[in-house]
Amino acid sequence: MAQLAATLRNELNRYRDGEKLPSSRALVARHQVSPVTVSRAIATLTAEGLVTSRPGAGVFKAAVRRVAGAAGDVSWQEVALSADPPLGTVGAAAVLGTLTIPPPEVIDLNGGYLHVGLQPERALATALARAGRRPGTWSRPPVEGLAELRDWFARDIGGPGGSLSASDVLITAGGQSALTTALRALAAPGSAVLVESPTYPGMLAVARAAGLRPVPVPVDADGVRADLLAEAFEATRARVFVCQPLFHNPTGTVLSPQRRTAVLAVARAAGAFVVEDDFARRLAHAGSPPLPLPLAADDPDGVVVHVRSLTKAASPSLRIGALSARGPALERLRAVQVVDSLFVPRPLQETALELVGSPAWAGHLRALAGALRDRRTTMLTALGGALPALLPHRPPQGGYHLWLQLPDGADERAIVASALRQGVAVTAGGPYFTAEAPAPHLRLSYVATPGAAQLEEGVHRLRQALSQNLDLQARDPLTA
Repeated sequence: MAQLAATLRNELNRYRDGEKLPSSRALVARHQVSPVTVSRAIATLTAEGLVTSRPGAGVFKAAVRRVAGAAGDVSWQEVALSADPPLGTVGAAAVLGTLTIPPPEVIDLNGGYLHVGLQPERALATALARAGRRPGTWSRPPVEGLAELRDWFARDIGGPGGSLSASDVLITAGGQSALTTALRALAAPGSAVLVESPTYPGMLAVARAAGLRPVPVPVDADGVRADLLAEAFEATRARVFVCQPLFHNPTGTVLSPQRRTAVLAVARAAGAFVVEDDFARRLAHAGSPPLPLPLAADDPDGVVVHVRSLTKAASPSLRIGALSARGPALERLRAVQVVDSLFVPRPLQETALELVGSPAWAGHLRALAGALRDRRTTMLTALGGALPALLPHRPPQGGYHLWLQLPDGADERAIVASALRQGVAVTAGGPYFTAEAPAPHLRLSYVATPGAAQLEEGVHRLRQALSQNLDLQARDPLTA
């Protein structure tokens, strides 16, 4: 499609303003492409203002647009934006980095969303079409979300026979929006919020944007250290702790049963909330052990505010998630969400309902579990051959990434830049820490590439980048 659009864009030089272009049928025959490709190319040119489409008449070259005037003087903004600075730096650079789409020649081991080949495109298209035919799809939804969708999330979070009900759930525009609502509702600007260390940079950005002060609590192979969590609550008087107990990002750890009990007990004793970001529950690998229930399922007292999303397991554009809470906190969450966004668009909620209610959804999750396992195995095998010293001691059984500790003294930012020059995009570990990192790290994602061949080539290119940045003497620190 992009190639055809570029060709047509060049051919427009031969047309006068208002002159009609060849018909879609003629373009299909001339360029040997499908009608869908022609339609999308024309839509691209229309969006760029180069052509206009008149139903029943055809497509015409648009009149030459007037050149915009010279840029004004915006230097005044430097003063205005600094006169009353925010409480903290938002730190969106790391989030934007994971959302950046690399050029086609670069292998993407950085992205956090499913490659289009892993997405349930046919099921999504069917769900969208059916949702569009539902009566009232374009009317205003309840501010809390559609009752049927809230009920589905209540069952999904609470498990079989769980005590959650639709009245305990709010529909959100994805997990990031849910985290934003939770932190703004539960913590006052200027206060501390406890976070795992390392942790997801997007959550740190949300906290800082809300004027909060993230305080790290270290994570080990069994999850967050409950003893240090208790000390952090005591030292900071924080009232919120944010965690990812299942397939933690970036380490991939699962909170152990003993730690689960201890974390809830510590939070109760501190009179604090636990915000449980359950982003990876639908990303368990085939053959992994049975998953523990969410912390929210073991919490009758409203300590846990649970975040769940469909986005990671379906499509980055299906931005549908849920917040569950009990007690007065739910009304606080609802009030903040209404002020921020009024409500989540009903067509998207109806599409989500159609998707999760279809047999194709269960089939997609089974296929995805197998694909994630295979991709993890491919990357581990490639690392074992090229960079065995970097292999994680306990490979994750879910999620979509590996967390690699680099040799002491390695400059992870220089390595990331060198890797990009070699044609592979990887993620530096520094932004996952709120303070100085104890060691240099890289995070490698295995869901954003087309398949196994790209994963293997990506590791090969990473090896070349590391070789350029580390001292490879007789005893190679990468293969030792």
